[in-house]
Amino acid sequence: MDTSKIAVFHGAGQPLTLETVPIPTLREGEILVRIEYTTLCRSDLNTFSGRRTEKTPTILGHEIAGTIVAMNPGAPTRDGRGAELQPGCRVTWAIYASNPDSPLARLGIPQKAAGLFKYGHELIRPDSTLHGGLAEYCILRRHTPVIRIDPPLPLPLMTLINCSVATVAGSLRLAGPVAGRNVVIGGAGMLGVIACAMCHCAGAHNIIAADIDAERLAIARKFGAEFTVRLKPDAPPLKETVAALCPDPVTIALDYSGVPATMEGLISLLGIGGTAVFVGATHPERPLQISAEQLIRNVHTLKGLHNYNEQDFIAGVDFMEQNHWRFPFASLIEDKFNLDTVNEAFDCGLKSGAYRVGIRIGRSH
Repeated sequence: MDTSKIAVFHGAGQPLTLETVPIPTLREGEILVRIEYTTLCRSDLNTFSGRRTEKTPTILGHEIAGTIVAMNPGAPTRDGRGAELQPGCRVTWAIYASNPDSPLARLGIPQKAAGLFKYGHELIRPDSTLHGGLAEYCILRRHTPVIRIDPPLPLPLMTLINCSVATVAGSLRLAGPVAGRNVVIGGAGMLGVIACAMCHCAGAHNIIAADIDAERLAIARKFGAEFTVRLKPDAPPLKETVAALCPDPVTIALDYSGVPATMEGLISLLGIGGTAVFVGATHPERPLQISAEQLIRNVHTLKGLHNYNEQDFIAGVDFMEQNHWRFPFASLIEDKFNLDTVNEAFDCGLKSGAYRVGIRIGRSH
């Protein structure tokens, strides 16, 4: 356990290279984890293809699960739920580490706080390696939210938590209670179908999913959507279509698509006192066209979310532990790659339309 294989991303259009680096001595409070599984998030694919820019060279991958192999003095001995942490425990962890005493962290936004460190997004430097999911090992920095997860939750489903599920949990926290309310979800990608499932389990009255892709809408129904709307250029306005399906007021709208026209449509269909939470617009797009008069007269609330906090992370773990068997989550993961075939995994993710591509990682023991 002196070295770790890593897959290095050098820039858009370039293949990842497999390299071997020394495992550095742990600093105070750090944990060494042997990575077992990583899934490729859409942001990883966008970075690989050049749609978004990341510091290079880097180790991509932040949807990770693994087993603790070493803990340095000062490392937490309890996880975010109070469970014991020790070598041999299988864990997942948040996408970030930051200063818990900083002003933003105290406001409940640690993912934007001082000293922010993001797994799968950091520059490889001589004094900073092993911080992404496409490697055999990862070092958890101080102040990283960590959760121990025991069977029966399957390993591939664990990796969905620390990006997709936790982010959706955060968007529902911002939206407020969904029980008995009508919810419209823009985008039926990974976050959208997870939102369908979480809203269903939370007792939403009606769940309406909207997307341009008919196949994804069919999958959204398997995750709890009662109604679906196919978004087309020549289709009636979203407000009219939703009103025909669900005459009662819509009071929660969640957007995971990042498409301006969809976000504008979601605002237009909100009933009085409704809340819209925007999550998907993490890349440059045109400005939204919003009527301030409509916003004011209808007492609407608009909120944005990027990543999540520890409360959301814990909520995501709880949800998956309690409900993973109720929905076909495993069918969303293309599970056939390993670290040696990482470039083929990215190619599959970009060309196949798979919700997630899974990469099994680890040495034989």
